Amino acid sequence: MNHRDHRAFALVLASLAGLTAPGATAQGLRLPATPQGQGLTLPAPAATIAPATPATMAASAPQAGRSSSATGWADFIVAVVNSEPVTNNEVRSRLVRAEAQIARQGASMPSREWLAHEVLERLILERVQLQQARESGIRVDDFALAQAEQGVARQNGMTLEQFHARLERDGIGKERFRAELRDQLLEQRLREREVDARVQVSEQDIDQYLHAEPPAGAQAKPMEINLGHVLVLVPEDATPAQVAERRARAQQAAERLRSGADFATVAREFSDAPEGQRAGGMLGLRPVDRYPELFVSSTRGLPVGSLVGPVRSPAGFHLLKVEQRVIAGQPATVLQSHARHILLRTGPRMSETAAAERLADYRRRVLAGQADFAALAREHSQDDGSAKKGGDLGWANPGQYVPEFEQALQALQPGDISAPLVTRFGVHLIELLERRQASLTAREQRDVARQAVREKKLDQAYLSWTQDLRARAYVEYRDPPR
Repeated sequence: MNHRDHRAFALVLASLAGLTAPGATAQGLRLPATPQGQGLTLPAPAATIAPATPATMAASAPQAGRSSSATGWADFIVAVVNSEPVTNNEVRSRLVRAEAQIARQGASMPSREWLAHEVLERLILERVQLQQARESGIRVDDFALAQAEQGVARQNGMTLEQFHARLERDGIGKERFRAELRDQLLEQRLREREVDARVQVSEQDIDQYLHAEPPAGAQAKPMEINLGHVLVLVPEDATPAQVAERRARAQQAAERLRSGADFATVAREFSDAPEGQRAGGMLGLRPVDRYPELFVSSTRGLPVGSLVGPVRSPAGFHLLKVEQRVIAGQPATVLQSHARHILLRTGPRMSETAAAERLADYRRRVLAGQADFAALAREHSQDDGSAKKGGDLGWANPGQYVPEFEQALQALQPGDISAPLVTRFGVHLIELLERRQASLTAREQRDVARQAVREKKLDQAYLSWTQDLRARAYVEYRDPPR
């Protein structure tokens, strides 16, 4: 089994927990040491909530309460983690799901014994993290849970009502789903606090990164590309008829583009990806190793302006346009956003729900012409860096904010005001003022390097943290899963 297969299996196992492995997704840029927005520009967490599906929930949800007659196999305790059991049914459910996912990816199938061991270890680590989160007093407010639930439904291409109906058809109640999602949010918040806050990048680190000699045989100046992306999602358990309908929709979008239609217009009409409503579907200039291998291999060697697709992946059908190619280190043009926000911090005196209700009232008043956004920000925002400026965050490059804030900003058009949004810093109300094309300054290019260094450090810090957390846990192995 090669290194790539092991990496693929790690991502499969992580996705079954509802999370992406550290470094598996592109992280945001970080502003200089004194950002304008209070805390907003800290890097993304080492792992983030990933799209869940009804099938994922059905396969990977704990099954401790189910009898052998309901599952078709005997249930018993396979391990005890600090007095909490892990059952055979839990391992088997995850194992079946992992095998199906590996098969869909076309990777060589490992032995069932090896995969069962990896699934068990993943479950043990989840238990340890949840226990640590609860002991640390970390909580997930109902508003944050509802926001995450809405996000999962959107990522599956459904309304919340459609998603709940689908869960019910698969025998998964809403409360069970929400309990699973709350656990995922707890784990994420624990990692944000225990890992992200401890990783620092010095100016010397950046200098070493920028002046490091490339490995033997590597390009002296690596290529960076900007791809336009249209995604037509295909439900995970889609019928042949649904797949055909999705393929036809992707083909329709491709024909529009090849006949000369504007890419941004087509992306906004057809794309199910978040960036479809932002920058005309442009993914942004980044090193090729920060793109999915499918995207890189599909566009390799093609000139700027070339269109590829539809290309099939487990997520659906992709259309890719080579928008820009530059050598790393050369000035690049990016689409910047100018926004302002109101931040209410949460804690013992104000819950996320209460903060969201207050911000929703501010939004209603602004939209009705009864209040001015900047005046409300100066009076009420608890972001010390921007409140006195009427909440103005200045111009920001793509990926500069934490993921939740960035995603909400990308979905806005100039003049739009978001719904209240929960991040690790509190609850926000965001107004997008304008967008522009701009070249990165030397300082901003150093920030790109800073984030690349930080991502590497986050990977290392996350691994060390989980190893230490696991080593301090009491784990008693019982009968092996079967």
